[in-house]
Amino acid sequence: MMTDTKDRIVNGVNVTALMDTIAAVKNEPAIADFTFKLENEWRGGDENRSIIRGFHGACAAQPHEQGPFELMNAEPPVLLGGGSAPNPVEFILHALAGCMTTTMVYHAAARGLTVRSVESRLEGDLDLHGFLGLDEKVRKGYKVIRVVMRVDSDADAETLTSLAKNSPVYDIVSNSVPVEVDLTVG
Repeated sequence: MMTDTKDRIVNGVNVTALMDTIAAVKNEPAIADFTFKLENEWRGGDENRSIIRGFHGACAAQPHEQGPFELMNAEPPVLLGGGSAPNPVEFILHALAGCMTTTMVYHAAARGLTVRSVESRLEGDLDLHGFLGLDEKVRKGYKVIRVVMRVDSDADAETLTSLAKNSPVYDIVSNSVPVEVDLTVG
């Protein structure tokens, strides 16, 4: 969207365009339905490559203008990999940090709250007993994820925390989401 001199910018966010988007979704709910997708290929051993070309949203295909994007994942040597890229559970932390930050900043902008800077540190505890099938009582994924954010803002911590928790990735990792698997052999 083009920015003109009447657009209101808060936290680097075009609030005028954001409010126009909210109004458009209220008037035409179908434009709120998005489908994000990627294609993944096993590269051998511990390596996978994903390609993200675009997504579907606002009732149309949306190509990534600066894409396609390529993401690699691997495992560190201690987990029998070559260490050539972050592992998938580290990508979850990256996705959570990025989404919570962006969500907080956008929601703050919509409310006229200034955010000058955001730094975060995330840690997730994972017990390999679950993944390796050694103890069925142990979860296969993270037992807990700790998010520590440092925000320079005039808004209070309770408000900013509430805004950050509007993050779609926060919702995905903090609530169970159905995952449908369709696997064919051959």
